[in-house]
Amino acid sequence: MADSLGRLYEHVVEARNADPQVSRTARLMRAGREKMAKKLAEEAIEVVIDAMNGEREAVVRESADLLYNLVVLWVEAGVKPEQVWSEMARRERLFGLAEKLPKKPMQSNGRRKVVMLDARRRAPKRR
Repeated sequence: MADSLGRLYEHVVEARNADPQVSRTARLMRAGREKMAKKLAEEAIEVVIDAMNGEREAVVRESADLLYNLVVLWVEAGVKPEQVWSEMARRERLFGLAEKLPKKPMQSNGRRKVVMLDARRRAPKRR
């Protein structure tokens, strides 16, 4: 799998400078980080919905879309697949293969810190 994602990463790096009228990847990259993040979130939600509905084949297809959009966001953020693999290896050494890194402790008031996207901060509230 790492090889497939590595090849996809290289393709996205190459495609970001392609003609956006021809390349969906170039078009997405030019739309900006917020649009890329939105597409990633949409695909994640689709995977969840399909999984909840027991649609195995749809989960497979939407998962591929999710990974594509994740790689696009990695390229935009300057994150290389090897960095993610290194972090996964570090976590495996610390917590085991199937474990997730524990969440940071909550703030002293018992709440988690919420971070808003820039566009949400600037957008006027609708009534």
